[in-house]
Amino acid sequence: MLYLIALILLICSLTGLGIIIRRKIPVLLELPETAPVQFDFKIILSKIKSLSVFEDFSAEMFLHKILSKIRVLTLKFENKTSNWLQRLRQKSLKKKFSENDKYWQEIKDSTEDKPR
Repeated sequence: MLYLIALILLICSLTGLGIIIRRKIPVLLELPETAPVQFDFKIILSKIKSLSVFEDFSAEMFLHKILSKIRVLTLKFENKTSNWLQRLRQKSLKKKFSENDKYWQEIKDSTEDKPR
């Protein structure tokens, strides 16, 4: 049932696409061919640099700010990972000690169960 519905939808969709393409081909053939527009990036760059926002722009200061922010983020990340590692070590130590406690308790229980 689901397969039949999917097949009907596929056939209807393909038919609709065919109708749209058939109607648009004559319109597209009547359009004049245009030459591709070429952009002169030097002119665009000079216009951008002439804006008042970028007159006081210093690439060195921008780079300095970005690198400072990256350094702060890496230090925060390093501190966070250090805390995670410390917690993991503490958990493993607690687990190790609790296993040892169970070991000695099991030995004690096994010796008490044996008749003398």
